[in-house]
Amino acid sequence: MTDKPKILCFAGSLRKDSLNKKLAQLAGKLAEQAGAETTFIDLKDFDMPIYDGDIEAEAGLPENAKKLKKLMKEHQAFLIASPEYNSSISGALKNAIDWTSRPEPGEKSLECYTGKVAGLLAASPGAMGGLRGLVTVRSILGNIGVIVIPDQIALGQAGDAFNDDGSLKDAKKQETVGKIAARVAEVAGALLTPAVAAK
Repeated sequence: MTDKPKILCFAGSLRKDSLNKKLAQLAGKLAEQAGAETTFIDLKDFDMPIYDGDIEAEAGLPENAKKLKKLMKEHQAFLIASPEYNSSISGALKNAIDWTSRPEPGEKSLECYTGKVAGLLAASPGAMGGLRGLVTVRSILGNIGVIVIPDQIALGQAGDAFNDDGSLKDAKKQETVGKIAARVAEVAGALLTPAVAAK
């Protein structure tokens, strides 16, 4: 393979000191070690209204939705760290998916999702680590054409889980995040190879 797979890393939380942002950044670093090219973004930089069909009909997609969609289209894979809100997906992540899944003129349906690869992670101060929320995230992404790898991690007691350098104190959990990141890079790279060969 001559090109590195490009992975977009982000969290479904808007909070400045989000544990999930830390986890997404760690996953991105480990994906780079596995041979991928990664980009970390903060959804807080892509502020947009709650999805409303009337807004879309009258004005099209918000500019930040267009910017986010463009980034998604430029990457072959996603590493998403999703917090659990009331046993489900966060509103910020769901809204970002709702807007970016909408086609613009000349685009195919779900163009920035179909055939992409995703790895899922979650972090929470609670014991379950956000596990229940990942069920919903996996279901949504699978239904819009994303290849979601089976491996995932729900990091419990995450408030005390990180070292100052962003790594995890628990070596086994650090290894699990690394395996998820490497697997996403591997699958995305394998899917990228035919496209590269066809150039």
